[in-house]
Amino acid sequence: MDYKSSGVDIEAGYKSVELMKEYVKGTMRPEVLGGIGGFSGAFSLSSIKDMEDPILLSGTDGCGTKVKLAFLLDKHDTIGIDAVAMCVNDVVCAGGEPLFFLDYIACGKNIPEKIATIVKGVAEGCKQSGCALVGGETAEHPGLMPEDEYDLAGFAVGVVDRKDLITGENLKDGDVLIGMASSGVHSNGFSLVRKVFRMTADNLNRYRDELGTTLGEALIAPTKIYVKALKSIKDSGVTVKACSHITGGGFYENIPRMLPEGINAEVKLDSYPVPAIFKLIQKEGNIADEMMYNTFNMGLGMIIAVDPADVDKTMAAIKAAGEEPYIVGKCNKGEKGVTLC
Repeated sequence: MDYKSSGVDIEAGYKSVELMKEYVKGTMRPEVLGGIGGFSGAFSLSSIKDMEDPILLSGTDGCGTKVKLAFLLDKHDTIGIDAVAMCVNDVVCAGGEPLFFLDYIACGKNIPEKIATIVKGVAEGCKQSGCALVGGETAEHPGLMPEDEYDLAGFAVGVVDRKDLITGENLKDGDVLIGMASSGVHSNGFSLVRKVFRMTADNLNRYRDELGTTLGEALIAPTKIYVKALKSIKDSGVTVKACSHITGGGFYENIPRMLPEGINAEVKLDSYPVPAIFKLIQKEGNIADEMMYNTFNMGLGMIIAVDPADVDKTMAAIKAAGEEPYIVGKCNKGEKGVTLC
């Protein structure tokens, strides 16, 4: 008896590493020390020595049950973007620059070509956010997971100078809320999505006129990464007072997280277009408005607050980074929370 006969193929693991190396190399930054395959990822902090008071930031997350959609569509090249996005978008919410990322893939059976395709997506997410993929782990779990399934998670580390930390503490009455368009459902709410739609190949691959694409393509669209947009705003000289990554819990849970006591965020629901995928989910699932806004991003993946005098400059900076911004509301004195109107 050997390890392979028990369900763990070490040779497949070696092959996976070889196949993914070309993707990992494309994410390297000058600060990365050593090559691929070490016991740990080494990253020099010499580039941050000029900061007055550098603070490390970290974020960890996965893709949730969106991976089930990847299984059904047999499409594995974008789910890695989701994993990176969920982490780096949290880091930039605090004003940070993502430095490096590590991934963890647990699978029932290591199929090298599939693992390499997943990591290709992870590498693409890292390139979009400017961070290095310095390491990772692929763990084969025979008997614990079905052979054709996997789970994907990761974590990002970033840095910010204390003076540039986004805390929300200076928010005031009259500050303006600007939302950045999402690419769709992103990586939250898929347990509900899978209850609303029949998760069959025929249904997922059927073209929907209201979507302009198939249902599967609309749902699996990778999560937007907002690192470049936040950097563009900072480079324009604007101070972002508060920032919220709209993930699980939608508007009701995430927007209050960026608010200090005594400030209420008022969001105008007619201030931006809600993507068709959310209208379809709501219609076919007979879901109440409050539940939709308490579950999904509803078309806004990131919401920031700025001084009224900085609105035009902020809008221009977001557009220059390739994202679509909307003025969606304002901050008012009142009980901490969000008001949708």
